[in-house]
Amino acid sequence: MKSFFLFLAFLSLKIGVAQNTFINPIIPGGYPDPSICRVGEDFYIVNSSFEYFPGLPIHHSKDLVNWELIGHGLHRPSQASGEVNLVDVQENGGIHAPTIRYNNGTFYIITTNMYSQIDKKNPNKTKSNTNFIITAKNPSGPWSEPHVIDGAPGIDPDLFFDDDGKVYFVGTHKPGDVTSSGIGAIWVQELNLETWELIGDRSSIWEGACDKNHTEGPHVYKEHGRYYLLVAEGGTGHHHAVMIAVSDNIYGPYQTGLRNPILTSRHLSINNWVHSTGHADLVKLNDGRWYMVALGKRNDRDGHSNMGRETHLIPVVWEPQIVRWQQVTESKWEPVKYLFPVAAPETGKVERINPLPFVDKKQYYNDGFYDSFDSEKLKSDWTFRRVPQPKTFSLTANEGHLRLYLKPETFQPRKRYSAMGITQKESQFVWESKMKFSPKKNLEEAGISVYQKDVNYINLTVQKIEKKHYVKVSLKDKSDKISSLSDSGITSNPELKAYKSKALPNYKGEILLKIESKNEKYLFSFSLDGGVTYDKLAETPDNLLLGMMYTGANIGVYATSNGQKTQGYVDFEWVSYKGYPRF
Repeated sequence: MKSFFLFLAFLSLKIGVAQNTFINPIIPGGYPDPSICRVGEDFYIVNSSFEYFPGLPIHHSKDLVNWELIGHGLHRPSQASGEVNLVDVQENGGIHAPTIRYNNGTFYIITTNMYSQIDKKNPNKTKSNTNFIITAKNPSGPWSEPHVIDGAPGIDPDLFFDDDGKVYFVGTHKPGDVTSSGIGAIWVQELNLETWELIGDRSSIWEGACDKNHTEGPHVYKEHGRYYLLVAEGGTGHHHAVMIAVSDNIYGPYQTGLRNPILTSRHLSINNWVHSTGHADLVKLNDGRWYMVALGKRNDRDGHSNMGRETHLIPVVWEPQIVRWQQVTESKWEPVKYLFPVAAPETGKVERINPLPFVDKKQYYNDGFYDSFDSEKLKSDWTFRRVPQPKTFSLTANEGHLRLYLKPETFQPRKRYSAMGITQKESQFVWESKMKFSPKKNLEEAGISVYQKDVNYINLTVQKIEKKHYVKVSLKDKSDKISSLSDSGITSNPELKAYKSKALPNYKGEILLKIESKNEKYLFSFSLDGGVTYDKLAETPDNLLLGMMYTGANIGVYATSNGQKTQGYVDFEWVSYKGYPRF
């Protein structure tokens, strides 16, 4: 049976699109703030991961359109349990806007960990923003422990290697104060990579082209003998945009490109297929062509999507622009022209369907996932909300199964509960699992889940209440209110809300659980006969988990003892995900 499912999963990865085109996003799901680098014929992208662990997902490609997740920059608890704190980090905190670069045999990722104190009157040692660098010889890992850069304000740092051997830290600051954390202006300072210390003078070099309150996400490139500064402006919403400036000196002054913004969707209809495009990075191919990666949000439902901000690919060409006029004689002035990048030169916007970068390398859209837990290591696709507690899961306790141990914690802000998932990649999908669960204590609960945040989730679970077993749907929507889907719920605990539920008088400890998203609805069903027949339990709208903020939804598994100490566990024999792209 497992081989059969693996075969189906393999087929789902090989659904090609039109002969000479690719579709955006190139990395579907909640992978925002992309940064890209090329090493020979290989391309690598790293994305923001916020409160999730492992953090800093790294994808690899040979053709810019087929991407494989090869690992994470933060993959050991020790990397994220000290000055870089992903243990009790807040929602939308954590890892923001990384940059990946390669120099002299070493890969570098530089990024920011954002953290707010739980108790401001009794703070711990974690700073509000910690800029740090990790390194590796192999992009799939292992990666080093974080090298924290002291005295570096702001977020979204860039690492620039100049051709004279000097290295520069490029960051953000509050306008008017180059030592103050914030956004709105860009600073640059030389960095010593042997001591990980900033050296020399710090210079504020640009406040952006249009919106001087949200200038962030800087990247510096040296091309055509000049320094180009690429930034994001407008905030990560409908006014998001990519701006560029140029200088003959790393420290400025920088001249604004007159075609700014060079990429945005702010001028398009709210009904356009993608919006909020911005926060970009550029890459030069071996043949001299250029491409850009940028985030964007699909307009699948109510102007948003469950996937949040995703990675898109845009072609780029360089064209001359007048930057100023200079007097060459008493009566004659001539224009001074610099080359500037032009994104999406044919249409000026991110397109859903595009010509392939390499015509002989077709795109195969990855919209399927299957895991029978036969490997010794957990697949890279799986992540946790924060660094998981010790003994959260095991692949060896019951060979061929994922054993998830029940913890007292439930979905709550800043908690480390027993939930693990993969990125949702399409609005329409089927998520299913075969679960073996024999709860011993009252209120023990386990099942599958779709979750956007600590306070925005839907669970389909089996729970023991007194001497009976129930299958139930529990929901916490965007309004931060527990929703009661039906009055048919049964509970023995007055502190528990009544959810949509159904008694399972013939439950023998084994069940198939399924969440299906289609036709703008979520359908919740279960099977007690191995999948021969399914009983529908509940139905909800599918806009309950829209990615309104930084992250996209995850789909996964969940287990809790609901506040009790326990030795309980649940075994998952397999999980299966199939997405259905919209065109």
